[in-house]
Amino acid sequence: MEEKLITVTSPLMPSLDELNVYLQDIWKRKWITNNGHYHQELEKALCEYLGVPFISLFTNGTLPLITALQAMRITGEVITTPFSFVATTHSLWWNGIKPVFVDIDPVTCNLDPDKVEAAITPRTTAIMPVHVYGYPCDTKRIQEIADKYGLKVIYDAAHAFGVKVNGESILNAGDMSTLSFHATKVYNTVEGGALVMHDEQTKKRIDYLKNFGFAGETTVVAPGINSKMDEVRAAYGLINLKQVDKAIAARHHVADAYRKALKDVSGIRFLEDVPGVRHNYAYFPIFVDAEQYGMTRDELYFKMKEHRILGRRYFYPLISTFSTYRGLESATPDNLPVATKVAEQVICLPMYYGLTDADVERIIKLIVK
Repeated sequence: MEEKLITVTSPLMPSLDELNVYLQDIWKRKWITNNGHYHQELEKALCEYLGVPFISLFTNGTLPLITALQAMRITGEVITTPFSFVATTHSLWWNGIKPVFVDIDPVTCNLDPDKVEAAITPRTTAIMPVHVYGYPCDTKRIQEIADKYGLKVIYDAAHAFGVKVNGESILNAGDMSTLSFHATKVYNTVEGGALVMHDEQTKKRIDYLKNFGFAGETTVVAPGINSKMDEVRAAYGLINLKQVDKAIAARHHVADAYRKALKDVSGIRFLEDVPGVRHNYAYFPIFVDAEQYGMTRDELYFKMKEHRILGRRYFYPLISTFSTYRGLESATPDNLPVATKVAEQVICLPMYYGLTDADVERIIKLIVK
C-alpha cells in the first residue's frame, strides 16, 4: 500500500457547521464586502488578540506591503533582505523603489544589523526587514540605525502572527508591520492579510488607500486600489481565531519532537527557541551541512519526496538571483555570502496542526540515518 502523503503544511480550518451559522447571517445581511459587520468584528478581535492598537484587513498579504510604502511615501532605495518570499521585494518594485540587499545573520536568518549601516546612501529612505520563520529581528538595533539616519522601518511580519518579545507584540516595532493570512500560515482567512499601525490617523489613511481612495460617496482623497477583505473570509477568520492557540500548541509539540530527535545528528542544524519570545512555530527549518551529514540538502529533499514527505526549500533560490533583481549591485553572491550558504542548506520540514506523532516519527526516521 502506498504511504500516506505528508505535505509541508496544511491549513487550519474552521468547523463547517460553525462557518455555516456565520454564512447564514451574512446571507441575511446581504452585505458581503466593503467594511461589513464581520470585517469590523475581526479587526477588533485581532487588535485584542495580537496586542496592537490599530489594524487594517486586506485581501492578501502582499497588498499591505505595497500600501504601507504608498502611505509612507517611500521612494529611492530601501534596504531589505534577499532571504524571504518574493513578495517582500516585489512590493518595492511595484512602487518604483530600488531594493538594496543586505546579508543575513547566520543564526537567526534575519537581516544583519551590522551590515545595514554600510548599505545606507543619500537615496535610502527606509529599511524593510522580515521576521523570518517568525523569529524576531533585532528591532532595537534596527530602530537605532533608522533613528540615526532618519529612515522609516516597515516590517514584513508575514510569519510572525502572535509572536511576542517579553510580553510585547513584535508587530508594534517600527513604523508599520504587515501580516499574511494565507492558507499556509499559522492563522489564515484562506487568503488575506493585514497592516498594523500606531495611530488612528494612519489607520484612516490606509483604509482610504485600500478602497480606491474614497473618503465619502463623492470624495476621493488619494489614488487608492481595491484590496478589501470580504465578509466570508472575515467570518472564517473569526472562527479560526478561536482555535489558533490550540494550533500553536500542537505546532510546539511537533517542534519539540523534531529537536529532541535531531539534536545529535551530525550536519543537521535547527533554530532554537529564544528566551523571552512567545514563538508561533510557523516553520521548522533545518540546515544541512553536506560534508558532515554525508548528503546534500537537495539529496535529502528529493529522498523525502520519494517517500511522499514534502519539505520546502524556504527560501531558495534567493530573491537576489531572480531575473528582475540579479543585475543590482547589491545582489551579488559576494555581497551576500551568508544568505547564499543558508539558501543552499535549508529545508523546512512538515509543520502544521493535525500532524500526528506517527507522521513526525516517519519524517524523523528518514532524516536520522
